[in-house]
Amino acid sequence: MHLDRRPQTLEEKQALAAVGQCELMYIYDKMFSQYSCSVAQLLITKEVIDDDTLRRNVRGTIDTLLAYRCIPIINENDSIATDEIVYGDNDTLSAITARLVGADLLVLLSDIEGLYDADPSQDPKAQKIDVVETIDAHILAMAGESSSSLGTGGMITKLQAAQIATEAGCDMVIASGADPCILYDLIEGKNCGTLFRARR
Repeated sequence: MHLDRRPQTLEEKQALAAVGQCELMYIYDKMFSQYSCSVAQLLITKEVIDDDTLRRNVRGTIDTLLAYRCIPIINENDSIATDEIVYGDNDTLSAITARLVGADLLVLLSDIEGLYDADPSQDPKAQKIDVVETIDAHILAMAGESSSSLGTGGMITKLQAAQIATEAGCDMVIASGADPCILYDLIEGKNCGTLFRARR
């Protein structure tokens, strides 16, 4: 769109979101087709998840897509969402989706290897935490602010997502997305990233 800055008005953001969804799905379709996989798009808002009927419809659609061996690509419907019906970040949306479908594991791939006891970019002695059994005030205090001018999240949204997922009985991992093969390591139970254990 030849813009040199993040748009400021709601109308601009929503218009560009509509453009971006086309580009995003083109990339997903192209990449997954190399593996003979079909993809589908679901655009939801907080209103959809909060409404019993709409939530059941979404769950039914996802279940049917998976039965067809079609990969659902789920995003927030930023082009129509307002403050009252928006999640605002993909971390929360992914946790809500994991809860919706009864997932066993949610993986958040990030630009950081996991949760640290201090900011690793500021403190060379910062240590990665391998396992979090309970998300308490001490754990939440470890979260910093988002360092990206384009992002809307940061570690705090990931910890909030972990609260949603683990309370729903779903384990969650924060790990580096630098190498997608880390997913194989996670499936094999290797120590990668930070594991948040589900409440069971």
